[in-house]
Amino acid sequence: MHIHFVVHEAFEAPGAYETWVETRAYTASYSRVYAGDPLPQTVDAIDLLVVLGGPQSPATTKQECPHFDSAAEQALIVKCADAGKAVVGVCLGAQLIGAALGAPSEPSPEKEIGNFPIALTTAGKANAKFTHFGDTLETGHWHSDMPGLTPAATVIAASEGCPRQIVAYRDRVYGFQCHMEFTPEAVELLIAASEAELATLTAHRYVQQPAALHANSYAAMNQKLFVFLDRLMLEYLN
Repeated sequence: MHIHFVVHEAFEAPGAYETWVETRAYTASYSRVYAGDPLPQTVDAIDLLVVLGGPQSPATTKQECPHFDSAAEQALIVKCADAGKAVVGVCLGAQLIGAALGAPSEPSPEKEIGNFPIALTTAGKANAKFTHFGDTLETGHWHSDMPGLTPAATVIAASEGCPRQIVAYRDRVYGFQCHMEFTPEAVELLIAASEAELATLTAHRYVQQPAALHANSYAAMNQKLFVFLDRLMLEYLN
């Protein structure tokens, strides 16, 4: 299996996705757009496209962020989805999937930063790729927005602060507003990039400060993510 990552910023790391790639002996390639890497011109070699997070939104223009080409990334997502490839978007990546399929992102009811539980919907509990999640699961969060919903989209999981935590857009196309890929190392990068901002957010009920972020455990959510990815790729192969 070959996984291609679109990485928007140095501090938005693939985290546990890379661990999954390594432990399954898959191969990986990267478009680190912050470093000037191009997006793939063809999708033939891609089995799974993973579009990661970032401080941008799908509406961010190239004038506002010269290294971020929202239209090009959305075109890549559509090309992969239409070719039957597996696609997973994380945070901004989830919002880009929604936008690419015709549903613009929207502000989340609450800003969420830290570890908080998500709950599977009835549709989520019926989806075989998520049966191991249980009714609720603690996951990582770092967002202010949420993905849009197309007419064909199904909400798999929600939280008290955000009604669209995991969205199924197609059989092999999923948006994760939550960050199940967080590791201590990945979170440390985010804290370093956002520490001044975090200090201004103490009034938000779903925002943890650095001490709590450092103390969080990420291993359980990582293992749940790995099982989802294994099931996704098994479906892709079949």
